[in-house]
Amino acid sequence: MSFNSLNHLLNALENKPEWAQYQRYQRLCQCWNQIIDSKVALHTRPLYLQRNIFWVATSSAVWAQTLSLQRYTLLKQLNHRLSCDPLGDIRFSCAQWHDASSQGEKSPDLPHPSEVNLPNSLRDDPQIPPAKTPQEAFERWRSLVQARSLFLPLCPQCHCPTPPGELQRWSICVHCAARQWQTNSLCPPDSPQD
Repeated sequence: MSFNSLNHLLNALENKPEWAQYQRYQRLCQCWNQIIDSKVALHTRPLYLQRNIFWVATSSAVWAQTLSLQRYTLLKQLNHRLSCDPLGDIRFSCAQWHDASSQGEKSPDLPHPSEVNLPNSLRDDPQIPPAKTPQEAFERWRSLVQARSLFLPLCPQCHCPTPPGELQRWSICVHCAARQWQTNSLCPPDSPQD
């Protein structure tokens, strides 16, 4: 049994006929980013494709109105790029802007406390061939985790390697903090207790 990369498996899934609508949506998103300028891109997010209608979230009602007035031109440009599978219409709405923006990337100024910035030498190398056995995959993973742990400070309570963000936030690792929260009626240290 050999392991395939996640990208290989996703590509295999995406190429199945059941994923044709998803593939069309992906092509549509690429075309959308090509036909709009960068200023408009900051205020729009493609949502989904339903019944041959392309739904796009906008940051405000003003943007929805402005783009609705340009709908015919945008639709014509999209259909020109999608020549084999034209769209029926485009709809703009600010109603789902916050839902769409919450699915994006995390805010760079609020990283997760467990995030660790690793040197390039400790990242997964895509040029290494896939493991041939589960044991080989496990050994690679174990050695990578051990190498990463060498650069981390130790938790003062359990003495395990701990990301610096966890120590900065709770003064201990997340596992020790979770144990403390359980014994203190499930209240995190930074929330008020009754």
